[in-house]
Amino acid sequence: QVQLAESGGGLVHTGASLRLSCAASARPFTAYAIAWFRQTPGKEREFVAAISSNGGVTYYADSVKGRFTISRDNAKNTVYLQMNTLKPEETAVYYCARRKVNYEATNEGDFDYWGQGTQVIVSS
Repeated sequence: QVQLAESGGGLVHTGASLRLSCAASARPFTAYAIAWFRQTPGKEREFVAAISSNGGVTYYADSVKGRFTISRDNAKNTVYLQMNTLKPEETAVYYCARRKVNYEATNEGDFDYWGQGTQVIVSS
């Protein structure tokens, strides 16, 4: 059983930064790529960023390139999402998920285990 737990969400102003964390119970953690998604009420879950199992490959949604950075610390079984210059439209619940396929997937169907999410609110 794989368990993922997000933390680090909160209420910030436009232009602020936040760092989200995704702690995983998966063993071995280093075998899996992990992604971040976000979702607002009434909308589908949206891919944000992903990182390969060893951290050597990362890829991002166009909307966050240059502002968000995904990283991982395999010694701590944790993946991070550093979010800078946040915008009000990025208010959402942010989820981390384990990728089950061996390519640079962005569809939520290609991810099998999900955390409960952490709320990010960006006020204008």
